[in-house]
Amino acid sequence: MASLPDAELPKPSLLLPLAAVVVTGVAAAGVILLSINDRTVAAGFLGAAVLAAGLMLASARLFRTPMTVERYTDWAIAHALASASDDALAVTDRSGRLVCANPRYEALFGGWPTPPNLPIGEEGERALGACARAAWRDGESRCGDVQVFGAQVAVRVARVGDESLVWRFIGIHALDLAVQVQGLLAGQTGDRLGGAGVMVVLVAPDGRIRSANRVFRHRALGSADAVADGRDFARLLITDSIGQVRFEREGIEGTPLRVLQIPFLEGDEAPLLVALLDEEPAVIASPALGGSASNHVRSLISILPTGLALIDRDGRFLMMNDAFVRTARVNPAAPPLYPGDLVVREDKATLADAVRRFAGGAPQSLEITVRLKDVSEEPVAITIAGARGLGDAAVLLSLRDSGEEGKLKRQIAQATKMQAVGQLAGGVAHDFNNILTAIIGHCDLMLMRHSPGDSDYDDIQQIRANSNRAASLTRQLLAFSRQQTLRPQVLQLPDIISEVSNLLKRLLGETVSLDVKHGRNLGPVRADPGQLEQVVVNLAVNARDAMLSKNPSGGGSLTIETLAVSAAEVRRMDDDVLPVGDYTALRISDTGTGIPPEILPKIWEPFFTTKEVGKGTGLGLSTVYGIIKQSGGYIFAENVPGAGAAFTIYLPVHAAPEAAVAKLPVTKEKPADLWGTGTILVVEDEDMVRAIAERALSRQGYAVVTAENGEVALETIETMDKPDLLVSDVVMPVMDGPSMARKVRERWPDLPILFMSGYAEEQLRRSIDLDNVAFLPKPFSVQQLAEAVQEILVTK
Repeated sequence: MASLPDAELPKPSLLLPLAAVVVTGVAAAGVILLSINDRTVAAGFLGAAVLAAGLMLASARLFRTPMTVERYTDWAIAHALASASDDALAVTDRSGRLVCANPRYEALFGGWPTPPNLPIGEEGERALGACARAAWRDGESRCGDVQVFGAQVAVRVARVGDESLVWRFIGIHALDLAVQVQGLLAGQTGDRLGGAGVMVVLVAPDGRIRSANRVFRHRALGSADAVADGRDFARLLITDSIGQVRFEREGIEGTPLRVLQIPFLEGDEAPLLVALLDEEPAVIASPALGGSASNHVRSLISILPTGLALIDRDGRFLMMNDAFVRTARVNPAAPPLYPGDLVVREDKATLADAVRRFAGGAPQSLEITVRLKDVSEEPVAITIAGARGLGDAAVLLSLRDSGEEGKLKRQIAQATKMQAVGQLAGGVAHDFNNILTAIIGHCDLMLMRHSPGDSDYDDIQQIRANSNRAASLTRQLLAFSRQQTLRPQVLQLPDIISEVSNLLKRLLGETVSLDVKHGRNLGPVRADPGQLEQVVVNLAVNARDAMLSKNPSGGGSLTIETLAVSAAEVRRMDDDVLPVGDYTALRISDTGTGIPPEILPKIWEPFFTTKEVGKGTGLGLSTVYGIIKQSGGYIFAENVPGAGAAFTIYLPVHAAPEAAVAKLPVTKEKPADLWGTGTILVVEDEDMVRAIAERALSRQGYAVVTAENGEVALETIETMDKPDLLVSDVVMPVMDGPSMARKVRERWPDLPILFMSGYAEEQLRRSIDLDNVAFLPKPFSVQQLAEAVQEILVTK
């Protein structure tokens, strides 16, 4: 408050600030009374405020005291008058702040939220916002039907001057009961109910808790003093296989609960009063017959681990235990009436006839194989036997849970199928590589005779480009069948992620964020860095597509993590597939839609894809699988609860000194001049490849001698001088390349050898136990062949 120096002023009166407070309060009270249509009393308050203000101004001139009353604004009188109203009242200022509200407003909204941002839903907030804008514009506005906790409430908003809005909520009497119940549950009444074993909670229409007694908070949250208000009621509970409800904190072994809903207010949006009582575990019994099996039989059957059910003489279920419910996939909310309701249509008659026969007194027992409706692809065995002396029970059904056995059978069948497909893919890729070698080689030879300006140059380039695309497809097939040529190095996974990060950012786009996290104490691994980059890119692209399918407008997060996994951690995981040992793990997760459970076992199969026709080859994940397995690692896919999918790759830690760890992939410098001299013996059973190799090497200045198989090559070397290099295919009829090379080495032990093959070098190394041997994977170009030959002859 501004003031003059004390020497220039007479001593101010101490009554003036108090008078300012009184005038402000009286005027505010008059404003509120005017807003609620009590015009007579409001006029009196406003008149008194004007008179008092006039007297105060006169006093101010007399004492020369500056009158800045904002500092002394006091809403006490206005609040006292508002408290006497049956309606909920609140006042907001021009900046939207709540400056005054009565106790009924606090009780109605559980505190002091500022209108229009009240806990009444988005639609209610929009209605109040529109009402406030109309009041600022027109001076007053009304909202007729605003839903407040299930009750219809009228809202009147009045503007007072240019500084305030008065909010009046009319017709809240129907909510008094909910407010009273909310207070009772949190007080002594709730404690008395808890002492009687009754847990009570008041749940808002949005499913969140408004109030709960102490015993509920103790059981559901672990502490009687824990705050339950605002928590999601449904998330505190879980349901078991037969529909019994338990507290999520106590787990499946906790005491089952009986849940009772007490209707005390009408309307779909009214709060719910829920009571929970402890009850004993039970088995499912037929609702039609009331479960007439004797109690001791019921107790015995319920604790047995084998799936058992009792059938009466009419062929209807009397009861079934938990094991039967789990194995037969029974819906606890709608249990079946007859055994035939559990199986597919084709097996209904067979099962019904067997049950009828044993209900009539058939001796011994019978085992039949049926298919359940929910898992029709997996047949199950049901044993049927007659039951006597068990009350109304006439037939005993026994259903063996073959889930783990069936899972194991499916895994073996899947592994066998994958192995067969892998062998087929490897064989196709090998033969196809020979064809592609010939196509690419002829294109290279033709390009030597055509310059970029020729009319045929572009067509030849197009043929070569398509051939290279086909070659990449064969590489994917070989990777899936674990027959790809790898160039493994000892490296650190963070270096690979760093190399590929820039590419990933471009592939993911602007709307997908990339989060990279590296763990500590990561051990080195031995793998091909280029192939590992392909693994990361394939998984990242799949994750991007999954996130875009969930949100086409973009958005999502891709997380790449590296972490060390010790042998002790692997032992605790108790995984049947992952051997115990030290691993460096790579985990790639996304926020997409996840992988449907029925598709999860098929994702590694070649040509399997969920994308539209024409999009994707279906070899992405199968290639990833092949690369990881060929590198000696393991890969697992899973769905992350509340998020998308996650792929975890485990690569064994390589026992190598730190100095031997490669930081980046090493690229050898290519020689500039590929011309050479010398004699080269080329052994190849494919005529096309042999012709390309002969023409390519002859154009580089070499003298080339050819042979179509190993036996012909041995006959040829008997009549010729020692060649400078032997170039041979590995897999040939009659005599393969390594067998022929060993015979040649008996005559010339130091002869260098270059093997070429469409199979993987790692696979062929087992049969190539020779020194001074190089390898050239098919398909190759003319230049690649010339470079490989020159490198061997230069280092000879």
